[in-house]
Amino acid sequence: MNIHVVAVFKFNENYLMEAVELFQTLVRETRKEEGCLQYDLIEDKDNKGTFFMVELWESEDHLNRHNGQDHLLDFRRDVSKMLESSTMVYKGFKTL
Repeated sequence: MNIHVVAVFKFNENYLMEAVELFQTLVRETRKEEGCLQYDLIEDKDNKGTFFMVELWESEDHLNRHNGQDHLLDFRRDVSKMLESSTMVYKGFKTL
């Protein structure tokens, strides 16, 4: 069963250019992963510094493997100092 993920990031405005560069690497590498069906970065049009990562994975196992990938671990380490607040992550299965 496919699993959907939405992660919400709120960055300090001083780090937006750096954050986008880190996202570019993360998105490029993640899209190569087995089981990744969608991995899109969306910037909130009304709230500067707020981004949504919209993900669709073939299975929860694929998502779990993704969570251990070096490019994701590197991203988490590098953005931690740039975030204005904790990242919110929502996971679920399509119901309708």
